[in-house]
Amino acid sequence: MRKRDHNVLTNAASLLICGLLAGVVVAAAAFPAVAMSGLAAKAGAETFGALPNELTVSRAPQKSYLYASDGKTALATMYDENRRDVKLKDIAPVMRKAIIAAEDHDFYEHNGVDLNGVARAFINNRSGNDRQGASTLTMQYVRLAIAYSASHPADVVAATEDTSARKLREMRYALQIDKELSKDEILERYLNIAAFGNGAYGIHAASQVYFAKKPSELTIDQAAMLAGLVKAPSAFNPATPSGRPQAVARRDYVINNMHEIGAITKEEADKAKAVELKVVGKRAPNGCVDAAKREWGFFCDYFYRWWMSQEAFGSTTYDRERRLKSGGFHIITTMEPQVQNAADTAVRKNLGVDSRAARMVAVVEPGSGRVRALSVNRNYKLDDPDNPANKPHSDPKRRKEGKRGNYPNTVNPLLSGGDGIIGYQAGSTFKMFTIVAALEKDIPLGYTINAPKQFRSDYVIRRNAPAACRGTHFYCPTNATSSMAGIHNMWSAFGRSVNTYFVPLQQQVGAEDVVKAAKKLGITFRAQEDLDLEKGAHQWGAFTLGVSQTTPLELANAYATLAADGTYCSPIPVQEIRDPEGRKLAIANPRCEQRVSTEVARGAVDAARCPVGDRSATSKCTGATARQVKSTVQAPVAGKSGTTDSEKTASLVAMTKQYAVAGIMADPDWPQTTQKMKHEDKKGINPPVYETLRDAMKGKPRIEFTSPGNKIREGDQRSIPGVKCQSIDTARSRIKGAGFEPVVSTTKVTSNCPAGTAAGTSPAGRTIKGGVVTIQVSSGPARNPDTGQPSTPPSNPGTPPSNPGTPPTNPGRPPDRPGG
Repeated sequence: MRKRDHNVLTNAASLLICGLLAGVVVAAAAFPAVAMSGLAAKAGAETFGALPNELTVSRAPQKSYLYASDGKTALATMYDENRRDVKLKDIAPVMRKAIIAAEDHDFYEHNGVDLNGVARAFINNRSGNDRQGASTLTMQYVRLAIAYSASHPADVVAATEDTSARKLREMRYALQIDKELSKDEILERYLNIAAFGNGAYGIHAASQVYFAKKPSELTIDQAAMLAGLVKAPSAFNPATPSGRPQAVARRDYVINNMHEIGAITKEEADKAKAVELKVVGKRAPNGCVDAAKREWGFFCDYFYRWWMSQEAFGSTTYDRERRLKSGGFHIITTMEPQVQNAADTAVRKNLGVDSRAARMVAVVEPGSGRVRALSVNRNYKLDDPDNPANKPHSDPKRRKEGKRGNYPNTVNPLLSGGDGIIGYQAGSTFKMFTIVAALEKDIPLGYTINAPKQFRSDYVIRRNAPAACRGTHFYCPTNATSSMAGIHNMWSAFGRSVNTYFVPLQQQVGAEDVVKAAKKLGITFRAQEDLDLEKGAHQWGAFTLGVSQTTPLELANAYATLAADGTYCSPIPVQEIRDPEGRKLAIANPRCEQRVSTEVARGAVDAARCPVGDRSATSKCTGATARQVKSTVQAPVAGKSGTTDSEKTASLVAMTKQYAVAGIMADPDWPQTTQKMKHEDKKGINPPVYETLRDAMKGKPRIEFTSPGNKIREGDQRSIPGVKCQSIDTARSRIKGAGFEPVVSTTKVTSNCPAGTAAGTSPAGRTIKGGVVTIQVSSGPARNPDTGQPSTPPSNPGTPPSNPGTPPTNPGRPPDRPGG
């Protein structure tokens, strides 16, 4: 602060006179009969001299601004007081003159305290007229600064109550402030801190609220009206019928004063008073319900909840909210308008906000955790209880009680969870976590399992439960169709979503390790049932089928971790936060760590190419449950679809190297809905997911996923013993003894081996340790159609087969059982 020259004697005299007059004026206000006594003067001088002269000034509350990721598109504003500080050079000169004319004619002449004004107040108060306080602009600024610097409500009251102590303190501080700051600096601070009514604090907000313009653009009549408001903003409110006439009278009073002090000419004054008062601005939007677009409210709400969870902004939620709404932060969020608008369009296409079914889509950037979009076919809005627009509750029991649902209007965190939102079952998208856990235990992608139509597991559930083998307590999952049974590796099993491959694979890996893999990738358990099952995770047989609750945001981020070669990043809604001084806050930086090895992540993604109709140079895909993803996005893609019991939910994850998009379709009000949630149907979940990804990728480079190494793909390869022309029992024993799982084919093949013996194996030569080896059964040599005799004589045993087999290629849909 620049210190201005002051005459030492003048300042000393001012202090003495202020002390004497302060006691007299205050006494006159409270005890007129003793106002002229020596006691009053002596008390005033002694008290004044004992006051501190150092004023601690805290910044007045400032409005925080939220922008989209481009740093230009406005998202929302948040404030306790609508205020934004501006420099004096950005305030119209007529506004500066108007506030001086209204409040302090001699502002540029006195030293912070107007001695003449104090004397006038004394005489006026002695005569019994309306009391005057003789407050200068500097003293008014001091009063406001003390109030805003208060740390306790009682201090705020003390700063504004009409007492002798307050007046003396203001005078003492005003004299000191006037020495430390220039007059223009004091004027700038005052104009930024003063209240103008209608939620406008400071001249920037006032100009916007009343006239929808910048402070630099104010005209004489507008400046005079605003200057007149600071005395009594409520009484002079021009937006009310009762306040408008008083606002006009007060404006004209200020204009006359401007002419009297020589700030404007008489002609300018007359012209300004002739202007009809028009209030064309409006209160500034505040909070997520006033987001720039109603659809963006859900992203804004996620940002707000994230801020409120960060201890860096305060030790309590009260402190964090106050800092957000009064800290004057410039916040660039991670929301990409291109992606957010694409999602908003896609989720509402063919399914409006009045639908009970919510189509929820979250988009996360791999490698940073930045949340690029959050969208659902709902209005982010509080339903008016006096005039409700929400439809009857979808739960019949609650509907019978007269309850309304949370559609079309809601402010619930449907996409990120919290406040009673525990999530939704995501079905077979959870099979990805079994793949990760298996790869971490060196079980390769090429690992084969002979998947039966129904698998009898070792997992114990309730006896005779619907998912139990008949008459037992063992969990026995099936597939969506019987044709899905057969020999599968991870590529084909994931592509077709074969339950009876993944449950035995999970059993081999350990369900507790699959649960750990999910948690490593960011899946959390909110429902009490899930928390209870987690405690005995080794028996959570259906976990791989996606029966636990999650949210679109968690699911998108889990898959994004794999797209980022195993680097997990906490989901974050901000790219940059700057305080009013322009300093960047480190809390906006991505928080990432390697949670899965690069090779395991690349292997998991390689398998995930299959379900969405894509493949790499190394993947061995033979089926796809969401084939249209690849054809729509036209880029290297990976992902997985999922359905739950009776189609109560439907989900799809689709991702590129740049974006992971997860969609879940459910009824948030009634999880046990009887409505069937579809996939490829025009009202299903698949189109919003791949259309969002398609539009997000417009103008973006096509980046290929890196294929995994041979160890992840093929694992530990072992030689298969030759069994040609041996008995089936001998062949089975030799193969099992070599560390493989023998399976006898039900289809016979012609060979030069005797009928009923082993014709060979599939695969032949070498395969994965512990993998399935199919014994091909000979039907004998082919016969000559003319003679009926064998075309070739039988061969000697031990000749290696020449025709290695492959997994079946019949594509199948994922099951609509738990997690299908």
